[in-house]
Amino acid sequence: MAAENASGYIQHHLSNLTYGRLPTGEWGFAHSAEQAKEMGFWAFHVDTLGVSVVLGLVFILLFWAVARKATSGQPGGAQNFVEMMVEFVDGSVKDTFHGRNALIAPLALTIFVWVFLMNFMDLIPVYWLPMLAANIVGNEHLFFRVVPTTDPNATLGLALSVFALLLFYSVKVKGLGGFLGELTLHPFSSKNMAVQVLLIPINFLLEFVTLIAKPVSLALRLFGNLYAGELIFILIAIMFANGVVLGGLGIVLQWAWAVFHILIIVLQAFIFMMLTVVYLSMAHEENDH
Repeated sequence: MAAENASGYIQHHLSNLTYGRLPTGEWGFAHSAEQAKEMGFWAFHVDTLGVSVVLGLVFILLFWAVARKATSGQPGGAQNFVEMMVEFVDGSVKDTFHGRNALIAPLALTIFVWVFLMNFMDLIPVYWLPMLAANIVGNEHLFFRVVPTTDPNATLGLALSVFALLLFYSVKVKGLGGFLGELTLHPFSSKNMAVQVLLIPINFLLEFVTLIAKPVSLALRLFGNLYAGELIFILIAIMFANGVVLGGLGIVLQWAWAVFHILIIVLQAFIFMMLTVVYLSMAHEENDH
């Protein structure tokens, strides 16, 4: 495969199906990466939104169907799996979250399963679903990415939702004064009122950076790991078009990377869930100072 063809293949598979305002002023789908960029902030990645919603519905319907048929007698395989997932998440939350909030465990379960399902899409060969979508639409050049967590918009959306909950519970549990006190009276303090006032800007700068770093690091960690995994799958797929020897090597590499990547997609879902629980636990800790 020529270098320019390989570059085009990579760029095509890393481009989202984007809907927004075209340069003509009309709304429609972008037909190139440059056109998608020109759409600006109010552009929607239809593939990311669509796949995320579908996977969310799969999660809800699967757990609803199992709960509906749950029995106290001899459970089936699906019920055993769901109960194992619920017990695992519940145990993790009890070990980490030290407040009282009935929302945390269901939220943690939702995050873990939903993020795992989005990550799992990375194990589907990179060209299967995009090719299917192109055939359905009738456009072989259609952009279509099937791994929502390789889109920073999706991971930032998840992280900002967690951040909003963090702010809400911080103010609810500690009060507005207590929350502002955490941002302005720590880590440096003094019994001298004048010195304490002078320390407020320094404390606020340090604490504000720490606060903002939480959603940013939460989003970028998930995005970076899954984006790198997707890129490696794409590079391996290019080998299939470069002869029998490289194609055979590509099969071996794809299998080996898929096995290793299973650990990554599970681990990243678990880390995202655990950091969410840790952040919300910190938000429920009352300040005694």
